[in-house]
Amino acid sequence: MVFQVHELKCTRNDPVHIPHEWYEPGDLLIGGMVSHIHYFSQPVLFKQYPSQFLTEIPFVLTKFYQHILALVFAVDKINDNPKILPNVTLGFHIYDSYSNSRMTYRTTLDLLFKSHHFVPNYKCDIHQNVIGIIGGLASVTSSRMADILGLFKIPQFSYGSFPLPMNDPINVPSFYRMVPNEGLQYQGIVQLLLHFNWKWVGLIAKNDEGGEQFLQMMDPILSRNGICSAFTEIFPEHMHIMNTDVVIKVTKKVLPIISANNINTVVIYGETTSIIALANIIGITKVMKGLFLQNKNEFSATRVWITTAQIDFTLHNFQKLIENDIQIFEGAISFSIHSRELQAFQEFVKKIYPSWSEGDGFMNNFWTQAFGCSFSNSAFTYNTCTGDEMLESLPTSLFEMSMTGHSYNVHNAVYAVAHAFHILMSVRSKYRTVEGRGPWSPLNAEPWQLHSVLQRISFNNSAGDEITFNEHGELVAGFDITNLVTFPNNSYVRINVGRLEPRAPPSKKFIFIEERIKWHSGLTQVGNGKYIRINTGKLEPNTRMTIYEEGSKWHRGLTQVGDQETCVSCQEDHYPNRGQNQCIPKIPNFLAFHETLAIISTVSALLLSLVTVLVLVIFIKHRDTAIVKANNRSLTYILLTSLLLCFFCSLLFLGKPIEATCLLRQTAFGIIFSVSLSSILAKTISVVLAFMATKPGSRMRNWVGKKLAYSTVLSCSVVQVAICALWLATSPPFPDLDIHSSAEEIILLCNEGSVLMFSCVLGYMGFLAIVSFIVAFLARKLPDTFNEAKFITFSMLVFCSVWISFVPTYLSTQGKYMVAVEIFSILASSAGLLGCIFPPKCYIILVRPELNNREQLIQRRL
Repeated sequence: MVFQVHELKCTRNDPVHIPHEWYEPGDLLIGGMVSHIHYFSQPVLFKQYPSQFLTEIPFVLTKFYQHILALVFAVDKINDNPKILPNVTLGFHIYDSYSNSRMTYRTTLDLLFKSHHFVPNYKCDIHQNVIGIIGGLASVTSSRMADILGLFKIPQFSYGSFPLPMNDPINVPSFYRMVPNEGLQYQGIVQLLLHFNWKWVGLIAKNDEGGEQFLQMMDPILSRNGICSAFTEIFPEHMHIMNTDVVIKVTKKVLPIISANNINTVVIYGETTSIIALANIIGITKVMKGLFLQNKNEFSATRVWITTAQIDFTLHNFQKLIENDIQIFEGAISFSIHSRELQAFQEFVKKIYPSWSEGDGFMNNFWTQAFGCSFSNSAFTYNTCTGDEMLESLPTSLFEMSMTGHSYNVHNAVYAVAHAFHILMSVRSKYRTVEGRGPWSPLNAEPWQLHSVLQRISFNNSAGDEITFNEHGELVAGFDITNLVTFPNNSYVRINVGRLEPRAPPSKKFIFIEERIKWHSGLTQVGNGKYIRINTGKLEPNTRMTIYEEGSKWHRGLTQVGDQETCVSCQEDHYPNRGQNQCIPKIPNFLAFHETLAIISTVSALLLSLVTVLVLVIFIKHRDTAIVKANNRSLTYILLTSLLLCFFCSLLFLGKPIEATCLLRQTAFGIIFSVSLSSILAKTISVVLAFMATKPGSRMRNWVGKKLAYSTVLSCSVVQVAICALWLATSPPFPDLDIHSSAEEIILLCNEGSVLMFSCVLGYMGFLAIVSFIVAFLARKLPDTFNEAKFITFSMLVFCSVWISFVPTYLSTQGKYMVAVEIFSILASSAGLLGCIFPPKCYIILVRPELNNREQLIQRRL
């Protein structure tokens, strides 16, 4: 067999071209992967080739274009500074992840190999000389990139704040986070709530791993500090604007919660898309309300919004259609990525215009959607881009001239790579000089060689901030606390009102300056200017303490009172009312004697007991007649007595469970029923043996008699008695309370102690019933003189049907209805035995006495 080996080549001569990228050559390359720049109206499912859906014009979050500019700005500044990387030119290659896992994998591979054809475990000859990649505003983007970059040990710098998943899949040595530890932010949120004595707050999180972890970690922290969560709402991970079904569904679910009058403080955790989704819900609601209400302001979702560092306030052109604006978040308090003003960056941004760089694949979409114009001459365009539009004219919600926190992280990440490579160059050159070898070429460097430097690096950036990482690859820094001040043109400014600094002394770790806060312009101010939100939605004065200082301006939707009541959790035997301001005792749930179900059960049990007594009296009175003798008087008396006790046994299940009734319920029921079934089994065996004994020469005559019947009843009953005795000795039933199954009720029940033993009791009765059914079924075709086998067969069929249907019904109910199901099963199965076996005999005894004689019984039908 001959194999032909062909050379594998990588090429960029591929018709598939991803339009949104920016490449500038250099000796060394900084890779970039931005998030949320573009996103599409529908989910990216890859049911078609990527290039096909990329021809769609996506929505652009224009504000995040600044992240790209921050990377370009940092590279330009480093190239202009000969002290950092002398004789080395930095280039860059930037892609968009499209906020999609599949596209993140694809663009990461393309970023490494400059090719649109990928071969696993094959390193192309034209591999790009990428020494570090900056990417991962969102947690999903970072983790997907780390899946690939970790294999090649290429340094990855995430510039967004998010919690690592519980299993920490991206805890690899090549992963660095340009943000502080997420746990610090949780502490800051609690400190802020305690500072203002806000004890009744709502939580909104995104439906992903980060949101789930946030809720899991925050709930116990809030509880320990006496803070109650009024609601916990999960936003969909992907809520596309054009997917109207999802938007309407989420709006119907979320709106009643966030617009409740008794909740005025809401903590939002997620990403910028979470704010966009919330703004869309509020905006759509305002439009819909406006169709039916003359005054659209009748709807108000004004709150004190608290947002986390991953969230930025931004709008896009679509939101203008639903009359949405950034003012709904006026007065919001945000934990923000720490940043410093870089004047040089503002000067850099002012020079940006549409044709400023031919390689910028992001500019066209950014410019057209930021200014609402088009570069084409189509008749359908209402505004043509001239290129003279000014970025300074854009509101802050669309683009910021000053560097944001995330852009600041991108800038610092580029400098971290440059400084690390500078140190690597110095060390390598020094060693080669000592060894007497030629100068070291930086082009021979491998990305993995930077890790030993990055793990110990420490330098001050141009703004004076120290950049260093801890042992977990996280930036050693804190968070800024900012206040959002909005303007009518959808612009805003952030006012720094505090600082969260983990390296400061304990008394200065959390700093908050209330005097700088500007709250929503509509908030009411009365009296001494002290305000509070309460959890009841009405005025309730309290003298505990005041929380806001004079001069503050509050959101118009907040209620003014003296102070806030302390929020406490209801005890387990209580539940909160609808207003969430009072604890109500839970109602006991058990089958009381005065209830309709209990009365019906009691009457049924007494009637069936009376019928059983009447049948027993009839058989005793006519005990010397032929039909009574032929059906074994002793077994008949035992069966009727046990059935009578079964009917009375059902009454033990009524009323409030106590220790005595719990011990007797199942054990008495199991033993008495076993006696009944044993009697039926003995009667069935007696019928079969009696027929076999009539054959000439049969030895079965020695087995026919009372001894066999009594032995059968006794032996079968003793087994059940032993099971019940073992049950009571090891794990007996006891009265118990179930306070968790129902929100407004406490279920009083008998805990069976051992489910296994309870199952054994039921299983043994089922075994007896099945054996009786099989024996009676085999004897059903005996001559009519011995036709009792037919009646027993039918009675066992009824018995098994009742108890087979009992199991799923019993397991699917709870409380008093579970008890009612068991009572019904006891009465129905006992009545089935009584009704199937004895009516024919009573009919002959009472109505047809002429058939109740020896001659009729021994007569056989041909």
